[in-house]
Amino acid sequence: MTSTAPRSRAQRRRDTEERLAQDVDVWVASASPDGVPYMVPLSFDWDGEALLMATPANSPTGRNLAASRRVRLGLGLTRDVSLIEGDVEVLEIDALPQESGDRFAARTGFDPRASATVYRWFRVSPRRVQAWREENELTGRELMRDGRWLADEDLA
Repeated sequence: MTSTAPRSRAQRRRDTEERLAQDVDVWVASASPDGVPYMVPLSFDWDGEALLMATPANSPTGRNLAASRRVRLGLGLTRDVSLIEGDVEVLEIDALPQESGDRFAARTGFDPRASATVYRWFRVSPRRVQAWREENELTGRELMRDGRWLADEDLA
């Protein structure tokens, strides 16, 4: 049984946007072309529209994201989670503007451009976002649909 009242959808959106702006790591769930699931934590940068991540091009996650161009991300704790489904844009490591790579490195403390391992950038544009803490927040958990935040009047 839950001990607190459910947050409004508007509050959940604010909380999710705050997490995107402040958190540094996210769980990344992908699948191979033959359906084998794979999940790892990766650091990310949020620019207000998309999450930028980097991983070795030949890693399971790198191969899966490049092949499927789809991903599911888990942000936060299991009892305060935001799930993000998104479309993936794959960029070679030198294709990203310098300032975006610098921002990623400053935020995450890691610069994949300096690695001897071949990395790629993966830019995730959210298509669907859900957020909830406990069972009492399952209703109204959808915050974004088809890449658009639900209208403010729908979030009250």
